[in-house]
Amino acid sequence: QLQLVESGGDLVQPGGSLRLSCAASGFTLDNYAVGWFRQAPGKERERVSCSTRTGLTNYADSVKGRFTISRDAAKNTVYLYMNSLQPEDTGHYFCAARFTLSARTTSCPRNGDGYWGQGTQVTVSS
Repeated sequence: QLQLVESGGDLVQPGGSLRLSCAASGFTLDNYAVGWFRQAPGKERERVSCSTRTGLTNYADSVKGRFTISRDAAKNTVYLYMNSLQPEDTGHYFCAARFTLSARTTSCPRNGDGYWGQGTQVTVSS
């Protein structure tokens, strides 16, 4: 069974940090671009970061310099390191994996593409 499982969400104070994990089972992420998305209350789901199959990365302007995406091939897992968290970072965070042979960031998953996990909740509040 092909599955993505997110974990690591929590309640954190402004300025705090979290590491989210996206673990794949039933398939290997080697030939997949993986994106992290978030959906805040009352807002559309947006992609905040992506890692291509070769490790190229991109970030939404709102998280540049604060979030870092990385892969651990041995663990078949993609991480999202989030620093300097702000209340506007609150939301349900999902990872998505899109099969691709391209190394370009245009291969990153869009809303609805590929396989999705159930998400993990991040709440930033004092």
